[in-house]
Amino acid sequence: MNTLKGIISYHTEEYGQIIVKLSSVMDSRGITRNRLRTLIGSRYEVVDRYYQGQKIEMVDLDFLARVCYVLDCRVEDLLEYQGPEGPEKPEMPEESEKPE
Repeated sequence: MNTLKGIISYHTEEYGQIIVKLSSVMDSRGITRNRLRTLIGSRYEVVDRYYQGQKIEMVDLDFLARVCYVLDCRVEDLLEYQGPEGPEKPEMPEESEKPE
């Protein structure tokens, strides 16, 4: 049986974070935030927030789908998991196995 790790009592530096790479994808295609806003039908503020990769607590899957369609890219091109930093990863308690 697979073991699962709980994250209730951990901080971002202990379990990692998701990095938004929209800026690098847009820059590589030579598209501006204003042009993307027009093409996907979204507000500039929303595109700018994803472009800067700041203040994003919940990802809008519809937004990502529209961006992927317009930029002809994959979700993996826009989002990247960055694990915990440092040489030692903290020990995380494993969920106890329950009898079936």
